[in-house]
Amino acid sequence: RSAVARCMARYGALVWSIARRLSPTAADAEDASQEVFLELWRSAGRYDPARGSERVFVAMIARRRLIDRLRTMRPRIEHELPGLDEWANEVPVESRSDQAAEVAIARAVLETLPVEQRRVIDLSIVHGLSHSEIATRVGMPLGTVKT
Repeated sequence: RSAVARCMARYGALVWSIARRLSPTAADAEDASQEVFLELWRSAGRYDPARGSERVFVAMIARRRLIDRLRTMRPRIEHELPGLDEWANEVPVESRSDQAAEVAIARAVLETLPVEQRRVIDLSIVHGLSHSEIATRVGMPLGTVKT
């Protein structure tokens, strides 16, 4: 119990911010956050510090889980929430300035990458495509896209 509490205290804000950005409502974000922490618990054994920090591991698990969730929810969301774009405006102003700083850093780092690598990252993160979908779209081997 104490390990779960420490994990939630350490990464709760990170998971919540990702969930809120990728969920149409706050209630959906709450459900999604629970799912992310369950997935983290199940996937903890896969964490490899040589591949990245705990924070990156948590963010990647959260992002993948939330994109999967959005894909399954999309038909329901489009039917029940026709004004879907409006939920993006609910993000508090202070969160937007934090996001703007993170975006500026990410852009600067992305600009150092070759164009084909930036395209793969864009298709994955922005458009939520799977590795195999990206490989098909850009004509690269699947292993190269995964790398």
